[in-house]
Amino acid sequence: MSNNKNVSKLLKTEDWLSVWLGFIVIAIGAVSVLWGKFDFSALKFSTWAWGESLSEAASAKLIPLGTQLASGAFWIKALRTFLVLGILFGIGVKLQGERLRKYIPAFIGLFVLAFVVRLISAEFTLNRYLEWAFWALIVGLLVSNTVGVPAWLKPAVRTEFYIKTGLVIMGFSVLFSNIAKFGLYGLGIAWVVTPIVIIFMWWFGTRVLKLDNKPLVITMASATSVCGTSAAIATGAASNCKKTDLTMAVSISIIFTVLMMVFEPMIIKACGMSPIMGGSLIGGTVDSTGAVVVAGTALGGEAQTAAVLVKSIQNILIGFVAFFVALFFATRVDRSGTQKVGAIEIWNRFPKFIIGFFVASLVASFLIQPLCGPDSVGAINKVLDQYKNWAFVLAFVSIGLDTNFKEIISQMQGGKVLWLYVVGQTFNLALTFAMVWFLLSGAVFPVPVLD
Repeated sequence: MSNNKNVSKLLKTEDWLSVWLGFIVIAIGAVSVLWGKFDFSALKFSTWAWGESLSEAASAKLIPLGTQLASGAFWIKALRTFLVLGILFGIGVKLQGERLRKYIPAFIGLFVLAFVVRLISAEFTLNRYLEWAFWALIVGLLVSNTVGVPAWLKPAVRTEFYIKTGLVIMGFSVLFSNIAKFGLYGLGIAWVVTPIVIIFMWWFGTRVLKLDNKPLVITMASATSVCGTSAAIATGAASNCKKTDLTMAVSISIIFTVLMMVFEPMIIKACGMSPIMGGSLIGGTVDSTGAVVVAGTALGGEAQTAAVLVKSIQNILIGFVAFFVALFFATRVDRSGTQKVGAIEIWNRFPKFIIGFFVASLVASFLIQPLCGPDSVGAINKVLDQYKNWAFVLAFVSIGLDTNFKEIISQMQGGKVLWLYVVGQTFNLALTFAMVWFLLSGAVFPVPVLD
């Protein structure tokens, strides 16, 4: 019975399914490049402009949108991208017990929105100011906060599933040499700052703001200091947080994640911070893992790698945080005896997609690169990069569709909870910046060079 239960978890939980789907994409992408017998590349819009007569646009050697849309190869890639993602995510949804007849039309609608996002974000002028992920968010927010999300589209709004799968695919591009070079720096930034922020927010919420809802305080603290929604869900369960309080914590986190994802890279650029410092600051302070990827990308490849590594190391803490929260509430806060705490809680709360991320990195670093060479790894990553981007576009359109500002504001229940987040996140930013400067400015330690 126990073995059957374990197998069921491997095949029916979102975390594990994101790992398997990511591995399938990696495997097919690798075979297509190394074997060279079939094309597995996903659709990518070439840069275009409304006014090709503009001298600046003309000098960029753009491909007119009409020319792209008239190409048969363009639509073949579009169909291939749709089928690969639709089939894989459809299988994942089916294994989770959902109905395909509801998911398939919803996914078609979501993919159309994602297609529009990729088209818009490839326009010459728009692309200069905002990355595709920002346009994905904007499109989703416009739908959610104007006409509303139709019921038939909601089955495809699965932000975490798309993000986790995209991150597993991304793991192949992060060579283990970078993880080894950056590991201790990442540990210093993520594992030193995070517990301090949680303790500070607990003290501020219960002692200064005098909030009686302690499960809400600890849930908000973990969402702020670790990784937003995932940490909030894990800690909320460990502390017996009410569903309405969990929704409020997640909603506040989402609002500020959107703001920080857009404005933090701009501020970092304006301050002249190095890419590795800027990426590390983003990885340690932006709540959502997907938002970290996008914000890091805005600062360049090195910043993206640093941001993802810091956030991935930070995500490992989810299981430990949930375990200690359950232990603390069972022994100090809630003494009713209803909470059962065991070491297995760490594993249950641990984000399994992180395993997929690191395994993909190991495969690229110690299997494909030694056997086939760095050029082959680079060619595979060119194929995988677009599937990763499409997964993230689906995720960020989903975030926008899932964010209704009127509903979030109505759940605030006064200003104390908002103050808890704002003060906690400000403290988090200050402490993370201090640690980033200490470790990566070059004043104290040598700065690692990420490939």
